[in-house]
Parts: sequence; C-alpha cells; structure tokens
Amino acid sequence: MRTFALLALLAISNLAFAAEKMTAPELIGLAQTHSAALPDAINATFSPKDLQEGTAWAGKGHDFFFALQSAAPPTLLIDNAPGPQMQALGAGGLWYAAARIEELGVLHAFDYRVAGAKFGGRLDLPAFGPDSYLEANVPSGTLSEKLMHTSKIYDGMKSEYWVYVPAGYDPKVPAALMVFQDGGGYIHRDGNNPALNVIDNLIARKKIPVMICVFINPGDVTDAPGTPTYRFVQAFADQWHRTLKDSMRSTEYDTVSDRYDRFLRDELLAEVAARYNLRKDAYSRAITGLSSGGICSLNAAWQMPGQFSRVISWIGSFTSIQWKEDPAIPDGGQDYPEKILREPARNIRVWLQDGSNDQENDRYGSWPLANIRMANALKLKNYDFHFSFGQGTHNAGHGAAEFPAEMIWLWRDYDSAKTSQTYEMEPAEKAKPLFRVTVTSREAR
Repeated sequence: MRTFALLALLAISNLAFAAEKMTAPELIGLAQTHSAALPDAINATFSPKDLQEGTAWAGKGHDFFFALQSAAPPTLLIDNAPGPQMQALGAGGLWYAAARIEELGVLHAFDYRVAGAKFGGRLDLPAFGPDSYLEANVPSGTLSEKLMHTSKIYDGMKSEYWVYVPAGYDPKVPAALMVFQDGGGYIHRDGNNPALNVIDNLIARKKIPVMICVFINPGDVTDAPGTPTYRFVQAFADQWHRTLKDSMRSTEYDTVSDRYDRFLRDELLAEVAARYNLRKDAYSRAITGLSSGGICSLNAAWQMPGQFSRVISWIGSFTSIQWKEDPAIPDGGQDYPEKILREPARNIRVWLQDGSNDQENDRYGSWPLANIRMANALKLKNYDFHFSFGQGTHNAGHGAAEFPAEMIWLWRDYDSAKTSQTYEMEPAEKAKPLFRVTVTSREAR
C-alpha cells in the first residue's frame, strides 16, 4: 500500500512538473531518462502552432531542444547540416531531438526535411554565450518598478520606463548612462534578450563602466485627445491603418528631427538625473534600439552628439516610414546615408546589425539594402563603425546573441578619467573593402 502511494505521488509530481514551461536542459533531462512526462512537458513548453509549423525550439548555451508534430518522419538540419536523428514519442506524430550547438554568441538557423521537402524552421536561432547568463558570484543590480512620465513636448503623451541601477553604483560617483528604446523588451533576465545579465557580467569584468540604464517604452497619447500630437498621430494611424499606440511609436522613433531627443534630454532623463548621479558628457552616454528604435538611436546621436556618442542599432528602419508625414520635416529615414555623406561629421561610434532576410516592404523600402547603404556611408566618411550582417529576419535574435560583443566593442578603451575622445575607424576595418551585394534569389545572367 505504501509503495502504491509513493508511485502515485511520483506520477502526480511528474505531471505537475510537465505542466509548466521548461528550459532546454530540463527537456533534455526528461528525454535522457525516457520520462513519461516528456510529451506533456513538450506540449506545455511549446504552442500547438509552433509544433505544427515546425518552429518550436528551446535553447540554453550549447544545449538545444527541437520538437514538432509530423505524420511522416522528419530530418533535422542545423545551419544546413544534418542534425541529430529525430525521436518519435508514441504514435501521435510528436517528434523531438536534443542537440548541441558549438558556436555561441551568434545566430544559427534550423529547418526540417519531411517527405523530401523543406519544412518549418527558423532563421533566427540565437545561441547565447556565457556572458548572457548571470555568472556565479556576480552581484546583480536593482530594476525599479515601472515608472510613468507625462510629456509636455509630446502634448500629454504618457511613457512607461524602468531604471536599472547596477550593484557597483556609488551615488557619490557620476555613472555612465545607456538608454534602451522599446525598453520593456530588455528587462527580463530569462527572456530572449537577457541584457541585464550581460550588463552585470561585463561591469564585473570591467569590460564596460558602471552605468545607469534607462529602459523606455514608446509613449501613449490616448489620454490626450484634441492635442496637436494626438491629431497628428490619429491622422497617421487612419492613413496607414495602424493602431494609435503603434503610430505614436513611429512618430517618436521614425521622425528625423530633434523632437524625441529633446524629450529625452529635457524631460525623461532630467527626471532620472534628479534621482541618480549621471555623467553629462556624451563620451559616457550610449543609446540603443531595434527596428524603428534603431533609427531612433542613431538619430538621437546625430541630432545631439553632445548627448550621446555611442550607438547600437539592430535591424534599423532606415526607410521612409515618416517621410513627408510632417511637411515641415524634409528628411525621412531613407535619407540617412546621404546625410552621413553630405552633412558635417559627428563624433559618434556606431554598431549596425541587420540580416539578408530582413523586410522588403512595398510602402517603405528594403531594410537590408538600407542598412548596407548606411554601412558604406559610414565607411566612406571614416566613422568608427562595425556592421554585423547575417541571414536573419526582422527579429532581435541576432542582435541579442551578440550583445556582449557589441557592448565590449562599443565601450572599448573607455576611461572614466576622460570626458571626450575623438573616435577613429579601427585599422582592421580600414583594411576592408566596401560592402557589395549579390543577387541570390534569382538565376544569374
């Protein structure tokens, strides 16, 4: 009787364990022990849609777990090379494989062959290196509760934001600053963009300075009807069939003007500076974002190089999203390569990232070609820049995977005793040719 009770308890525990979303090592552990809980664990971890479409995966460091629903036996390919053999789970058409991916800190890809045809897969499979996981004995800082700011520059727009204070912050010593657009996507340590882990690890290793990080979400103007900003944003939303919140984000991020930069300098960062001791020199200030947040970050440094001198742009939207929406603003994002070529040089350091499978949009243009044009303009004008171009889509995976390398590069040679530095192109970049393109989606002629 006691044995039966113990077995029943173990069965209940297994089912409860499997009912929660699991990590790749946990799933691999169940697979290695041939646990009866594995099917339930797979179904709890992945959505039916991802399982049916062959896009379900989980990863941690070198360890990856793949699963799919298929009537026919599938073959897994990782980076176009054969992966481990898929294993069947019963007669229900559920398959899985545990894999080890060696190269970390970069983007990988996977897909399947089912009945001789390509099926499913993802081009955005980040393999995070050790700097993306909080190391043992590295102290973690404190993330504030969600804060709210009401803008005057944007006529009553409300913006959510968080402030991250690292463990090494001393209120008596001014700290460096880094600002993150779409900030809510960076604050989860166990998510697909574990920026906080990277920041803590690199500060502890003295690869980057002690820095206050401000994570800002796009604003919301819903509660300010009748204001000039509301009317502009509503008209943009109506014209292009976008939501009011999405249109407010575009108005902030995609507009080639100094309005958002004044919002940062005069409102939100002034609010942060009232509570924390921030360095005021652009040499000690960085800004980053992805997609429209990418052009927003470059624009902030371009418009106000006295505020920011270090930029990271992932899958930046250097395209015509806000071009001519405001008749008083002549430039659009697509004009930035020419602005770099024709306007006075700014003393800024820029990391650009994009992928060959990024968007081609019939309204706004080509993201991959726009980023290649940006990189060539920066190179032709001898900027201190790096261009990381892969095969990814309009997705944060590539940028997040290499975020530790980006931060080390961006803050290399930083000296807290200095307040300025003239940035120069690295000798290794000087020795490289301009970027060239080839057509791979059609037959050559």
